[in-house]
Amino acid sequence: MASFTREQLDKWVEEWLEANREAERKGDWKGLADFYTDDATYGWNIGPKEDVMCVGVDEIRDVALGLEMEGLENWVYEYQKVLVDEKLGEIVGFWKQIVKKTDGTTDEIYGIGGSWFRLDSDLKIEWQRDFFDFGHVAYMFGKLIESGDLSEGMQRRIERSVAGEKLPGYYPLGQAPVKIW
Repeated sequence: MASFTREQLDKWVEEWLEANREAERKGDWKGLADFYTDDATYGWNIGPKEDVMCVGVDEIRDVALGLEMEGLENWVYEYQKVLVDEKLGEIVGFWKQIVKKTDGTTDEIYGIGGSWFRLDSDLKIEWQRDFFDFGHVAYMFGKLIESGDLSEGMQRRIERSVAGEKLPGYYPLGQAPVKIW
């Protein structure tokens, strides 16, 4: 377990937040892979049946920051609050999921969402877990389908999922290769 100064972690947080804003501007999050160790893990739960777990920087780039972000190019993940623990080298960021709709308005997913990070001694993410209110996410996607604002990329993702396509990184609940929590 690495120990850091508050200044080191505050600088890391600012760099992470700016890299996220740049990813949102581009609609491409793969560049965030530079923040992870080669053997990092990144996971989250997606409801009562499945977990997602990406192991290693390549899978994080290709799946978590690539495939999983396809169709979300019109979304921003605005960080609301960041908590830092310099003794543990851990950071928790709370964010809102905001969609930019075709009519120029925005809508957001309610409930709590965030990311919990652990950094190694080189200030690289070795472990990340995301959390969000799956019920509110499902509700928002239903609203976007009804209004015609669901992106083509997200429509394709939903079609693949409904067709039963095995998506990389998806595991039956509790069977991911690394614990979610």
